[in-house]
Amino acid sequence: FDGEDFQMFEKDLPGHNTTGFAPTQKIGDLPKETCETINNSWGFNLKDNHHKSKKELVQYLVKASGYGANFLLNVGPMPNGKIQPEHQAALKEVGEWLKIYGETIYSTQGGPLTERNWGVTTQKGNKVYVHILNWQDETLTIPRLSKKVVAAKLFKNKTALKFNENDFGVNIQIPKPQQDEIDTVVELELK
Repeated sequence: FDGEDFQMFEKDLPGHNTTGFAPTQKIGDLPKETCETINNSWGFNLKDNHHKSKKELVQYLVKASGYGANFLLNVGPMPNGKIQPEHQAALKEVGEWLKIYGETIYSTQGGPLTERNWGVTTQKGNKVYVHILNWQDETLTIPRLSKKVVAAKLFKNKTALKFNENDFGVNIQIPKPQQDEIDTVVELELK
């Protein structure tokens, strides 16, 4: 990628080619950015009524962070220069989510684990944030990390979680009432 400042993935996550825009999705060492729209149009479109839900937008943001990519969320202004009310509402919802979980996104790196069926990880210092986007049951098993896990807690309320490490990985127990349908974030402290 000679002469480039960053590598962009348009309407896609790094390494995926779900849109067909980049058939050779080689991921380089440059900073990464993934771009998505709130609906399906880059500009204002009266006929485009597919406005992504809070869940879709937050999960896209979280996945981009899990890949270590910046997330650019496009809004197409109306002819009068204003942002559509539906888009304003969506941005506000994502902003409210970030007020609670921003620490697990801002200034983090892609986590030590690649994307899994259940979600992604981000990392900052000695903390790994496990973003669980798709639940299977009350126990999540992740591969062992390079450092020992000394604590596991639910990020939103700092509730300690039961966990154990063995040869197969780290088993984290999260009771169903504590699970979030959008993103359950577990903070792991490493030593």
